[in-house]
Amino acid sequence: MKKTFLIIVLLATGIFSVQRTMAQSKKKTAAEWKKTLTPNQYEIMVERGTETPYKNAYWDNHEKGVYVSAATGEVLFSSDDKYDSHTGWPSFVKAVDPSKIAIVQDNSFGMTRDEVVEKSTGLHLGHVFDDGPADRGGKRYCMNSGALKFIKK
Repeated sequence: MKKTFLIIVLLATGIFSVQRTMAQSKKKTAAEWKKTLTPNQYEIMVERGTETPYKNAYWDNHEKGVYVSAATGEVLFSSDDKYDSHTGWPSFVKAVDPSKIAIVQDNSFGMTRDEVVEKSTGLHLGHVFDDGPADRGGKRYCMNSGALKFIKK
């Protein structure tokens, strides 16, 4: 009985260790991201920049499809959850899979906001606010087009 328990614990620990190592392997240095991202993507995702409203690729996109991470290709948002927030940035009521993003506190520019990052990489995507459509959950995921790529259905 003790041997069986010990084997299970060792296996579980080993599996956890492998999963953690795999997650950490997705983390790249800024120099590595600079080689794989465009200058605009790098500015937004690594340096946590914000693109100009109404002058970005997806703020007025009404086609059906999904929005994936420009860095990893992970599906993050769907056109089914996109709406016109009148802010000039693509806005969504929710992520396709909430486990693919993380919300972290952003204290830049003298204010406190909830920053949305891609969970596997920690790269900046945008911010989330509580002023979205009340009938759809009340959230506004205000994303930077430069952090996303659109895949048409």
